[in-house]
Amino acid sequence: MSLTLLFRLSSKEIYMQKYSLFSLARNALTGHKNWQKAWRSPPLRDEYEIIIIGAGGHGLATAYYLAKEFGITNVAVLERGWLGGGNVARNTVTVRSNYLRDQSIPFYVKSVNLYEGLTKDLNFNMMHSKRTMVDVVLNYPKMRDLRRRQLTMDIYGSTYKQITVDQVRKIIPALTGGGPESRLPIIGGMVHKDAGVNRHDAVAWGYARAADALGVEMHQQTAVTSLLRANNGGIKGVETVKGTVKAKKVIVAVSGHTTSLTETVGLRLPLRTMNLTAFVSEPIKPIVDVIVNCSDLGFYFSQSDKGELVIGGAPDSGQSFRRDIKQHIFEDTVGAMLELFPAFKKLKLLRQWGGHLDIAPDASPIMDETSVSGLYVTAGWWGGYKAIPAGGLTMAHHVATNSPHSLMQAFSYNRFKNLDYILETGTTTAR
Repeated sequence: MSLTLLFRLSSKEIYMQKYSLFSLARNALTGHKNWQKAWRSPPLRDEYEIIIIGAGGHGLATAYYLAKEFGITNVAVLERGWLGGGNVARNTVTVRSNYLRDQSIPFYVKSVNLYEGLTKDLNFNMMHSKRTMVDVVLNYPKMRDLRRRQLTMDIYGSTYKQITVDQVRKIIPALTGGGPESRLPIIGGMVHKDAGVNRHDAVAWGYARAADALGVEMHQQTAVTSLLRANNGGIKGVETVKGTVKAKKVIVAVSGHTTSLTETVGLRLPLRTMNLTAFVSEPIKPIVDVIVNCSDLGFYFSQSDKGELVIGGAPDSGQSFRRDIKQHIFEDTVGAMLELFPAFKKLKLLRQWGGHLDIAPDASPIMDETSVSGLYVTAGWWGGYKAIPAGGLTMAHHVATNSPHSLMQAFSYNRFKNLDYILETGTTTAR
């Protein structure tokens, strides 16, 4: 980092209280009444250099890296609800890099590496736990596909290893189904040791707090109703429920609502919005210490630190902006899980939630400046939680330098015009 950049940061930084054992003890003496607010709530100004729409994981990470890496702090993050209340709070917190395509794997390897150092970087406990993911395989075509993925991952330093049925059962003692007499017997598994889980709220709060300390402004309850174009066709700002706000550059990071905003300036993107649900069981004693995935049956789960089983399955079959759960999705997912874990039939459902995601035809993200000059989108994140750190870092690079980062270059908006699809089978779309 240059001396000029250090000066720019130091002149705009706001004091951020450090979290530590000593600060915890000190504040305990005063009844925890003197903690500094995590971020400010300044009045909304009429103009900023950059506006980021969406205070979720990708929006907040982009804001943080714009300030930290490039010294750009004249940034406003506009959120229609509360900070971290969207899809960043509606997921199963799985972090992994077991993808197939040459364009995808290095990106997610970078993201996993950033996640592992995020607690220290942001001075906020992410509760990151490197769990390992075990793919339970029930048919030979799937095993062949995962072996192919393993060979590609080896090139980029991501870990994937084939294991036997006995090894699968040794790692997951609760896996008592799937025997030789089952409808679909287990034939083996794949182990991804880099996979982990963490706390989704902490990711949002940590990025927000660190970005605020560098001078970025957070504006909750500030819904953007439309984008605004200048006379030359480029972006000039946004219209919000609190009035017009101008900016030279606008980043749309709103997951399933991307097309709702881009179409206000006549921009149509190759995205469709779908609902993906998840649910958790009542807490039980520790029984599974890895992330279990079985794409052949269509379910995955892990056990949280509180003892809940965090379970996910297939998305709705059609487009939808809904956020609740369909009963048949729940029944199909639970029925599939009970084939391999019959003892779980005794558990009760604790809560469920849904999130609406936008998905591109090739199941890969779009990270680029659009045909509207100055308007950027980070969209199409099917399972975008794992991509938050790398997504924020590379988007910040693109916006700050007017040149795409090497890790995101393939995820361009123009790939659909040139038929340069990145057909990614490492997502939940390819069950």
